[in-house]
This record gives sequence, structure tokens and C-alpha cells, in this order.
Amino acid sequence: MDKTINERKEQTKPQPARQSNLDAIVSYFESGIKSVHAPHALGIELEHIVLNKDMTPVGYSDDHGVAWLLHELSTAYPRITQDDRGDILGVSRPSEAITIEPAAQLELSAGPFASLTTAKDCFDAFEDNVNTILAPYDKLIVPVGYNPTAKARTLELIPKRRYQFMNMYLSERDTDGPCMMRGSASTQISIDYTSVADCLRKIRIAFALVPLLSLICDNTPIYEGQVRSHHMMRTSMWNHVDPDRCGLVHGALNPDFTLRKYAEYVLDTPAILVPCTQNSWCYDDRTFGEIYADRTMTQAEVEHALSMFFTDVRLKTYIEIRPADSMPIPYVIAYAALIKGLFYSPANLDALEALFADVDSNAFVAAKDALMQDAYNASVYGRNASELCDTIISLAEKGLAQDELPYLAPLANLVKQRQTLAETSEFNK
Repeated sequence: MDKTINERKEQTKPQPARQSNLDAIVSYFESGIKSVHAPHALGIELEHIVLNKDMTPVGYSDDHGVAWLLHELSTAYPRITQDDRGDILGVSRPSEAITIEPAAQLELSAGPFASLTTAKDCFDAFEDNVNTILAPYDKLIVPVGYNPTAKARTLELIPKRRYQFMNMYLSERDTDGPCMMRGSASTQISIDYTSVADCLRKIRIAFALVPLLSLICDNTPIYEGQVRSHHMMRTSMWNHVDPDRCGLVHGALNPDFTLRKYAEYVLDTPAILVPCTQNSWCYDDRTFGEIYADRTMTQAEVEHALSMFFTDVRLKTYIEIRPADSMPIPYVIAYAALIKGLFYSPANLDALEALFADVDSNAFVAAKDALMQDAYNASVYGRNASELCDTIISLAEKGLAQDELPYLAPLANLVKQRQTLAETSEFNK
């Protein structure tokens, strides 16, 4: 289980369907290409920790717990997802899905949004609805990067077979897999691409930005029941989950990176679990290439394979930018504004490409390490981190419409003050 990808490639058996599987994955990526005239849309995913008013955790099966909450929400979100035993796992309505993470963190995935105002209204309404349901029972949802009172391994896993297998596999890979699954909560923004070249360019720029975005969106003041030991606890946690499927997509910062190389990376990584007829999901630590050695993957199998990767930037039929902690809604919308201003402006893409022209995998890792230690005082990519963050904010301001600029202000003000949400959090008091 501890073999590297290269060692596994050397020992792998023949895969007659390998080329057709590479084609299937690349074709899936290419199916996400949007028209250059399409709206500059964003998908937003925000996870919350569900707590009692005394800040103790609320579990899935608790009295008035998260399973009960999902049933209550089904009045407004009538499409219900259940497992084969009838346990509720999510509810949805058009353009909005409420799901739960491994320890019943509550997530709203919504969009795509062409308007930041519409996005804010959607997430405000969600939080208001949930907290109205929870308030009579002295419970609430909290947008913070990590459970502020509990150690992850004490938290109940939801009854989802996928998570049982993931917990088993990741617990053996490194120290923090259970922490990621049970304790963490994130904010993720998704963007579109208009060609293969645009896709690859945005992936590379997004990865180069990841260390800085992690600092700007740092909202983990408490980790495993203790005041954090350094900045950006989310970053260090993900460093100790699974090197095969987390952090940087292998080769993504290289100039010769292609969608086919991304597909090779997917095929050459252990699956953890695959769909099966007997129990819906079956554990399998062979690589995807080995599992599908003799036949071409279906689209559903490609989608599942891609979902088993947790890199800082992840490609599906859109690009997910994933390093941010969960944050209060004004900061979530500010983060969406930041991403929109940077990635949907051709001039800003040019500027960012030039700014990060020399960034490679070593610089990427070094930037994370420096920021965890010294935050805005760190040296990143040969420059002062605070100056780089100022540049990023300034570019985003130029890339946004005039009526969108106020939405950027919460994060812009934090950068100006050289502070993070984690430093000002009520959980530090």
C-alpha cells in the first residue's frame, strides 16, 4: 500500500484497455469546455460544522441530529437521497444540493452563479433556514475550518459505505486522514474553461495561487481540541492524508503538462473503492488502470474515479479550487469575487501567468511551508507574501465589474490588515 506511483507503474500488469481509458478520461474533461460567450459563472460549496449551543458536536444519529435536520430540510429541498438501508444522505432542489460529509458536516453546493448577489442571497437563505430549524433545540451551524471542540476520531461516521472504506484506507496511509474526513470543513469555488489550453492554463495558475489562497482564507483557530500550532492548519492536515491523491496533481506545474498526463495520474492511483453490484461499493486498493485493465470505463466510472482525488485543484468538467477553510458567508462571497476577478479576466490571466512563470513543484511546497510558519511575513516564490497578496487583490479589483467590487471588501480588508479569520475568531477568546 505504501508503494509510490512510479513503483506501481513498473510492476503493473498489461492493461489492454489503457489507451481507451485514457481517451475516456480526456474526453470527459473536454466535455466541460464552455463557449467563450458563456456567462462567467461560479459554483460554490460551503461546509458547516453542526454544534450544540454549548459548542459540543452534533452527530448524524443524535436526537435532533443531522439525519433529523435533513428530513426537516426536505420540505424546501424535496429530492431526497438515501442509502440502500433508507438512511438519508442528502436533499436537493434545482441548482442546490445539501449533502453531508463523513462526520455529518453539512454542505450546500449551489450554482452556477453568474451573479455574486444571487450567490449571496442563496447562501444567506440556506443558513437562515437551517438555523431557524435548529434554534428551538439549542443547535446551530458554524462556518469554521475545523471542529472547534472535538477530536476527530471521537466523532461518529455517517452510515455511508464509501466513508467506511475511505476511513480504513486513509487511516493506514498517514496520520491525518481521519482528521480530514471527520473534523474539517471547507469552501470550494468552481470555474469554467473555454478550451483545453484555457483549462491547462487555469489549472497551473490555480495551483500557483493555492498557498496564498490558503493564507487569505485561513479560518482554523482550533485543531484537535487545541489552539493551533501554526498558521494554515488545513494545509498541514492535507500534507498528511495521502500523497498519492492530495496536494499537487503530479506534473501540473510543468510546461508540458497535458490532459492525457492528468488521465495517466488518475489511472495509476489506487482506487480505494469501486462500484459493485453486491454492496453498492467494494474496497479495492488496485489502481484504476488495473481494475479497468480489460475494458473501457463508463462515464459514471470516470466520474467516480475523479471524485476519489482530493488535490488542491481538481478537474472534472469544471475546475475546483479547494484550499480554503469554511468561512462566514460575507467572506465566502468575497472569495468567489476574488476567484472571479482573477480567472475570468484575460488580462489578469496574462499577469498571473507572468507572475508565476517560474513556479515549480519545489517552489509550491516551499511556499506552503513558509506561509505556515510566517504567514504574511513569509518569502514566497522569491517575493514577500504580503506584497503578493496585495497584487492578487489589486488584480481581482481590476477584473471585477464596478457593482461587484464591494463583495471583495471583507477579504481585501483582512489582507490589508495582514490578518486572517483564524486570528480574529471567537474560538481564540
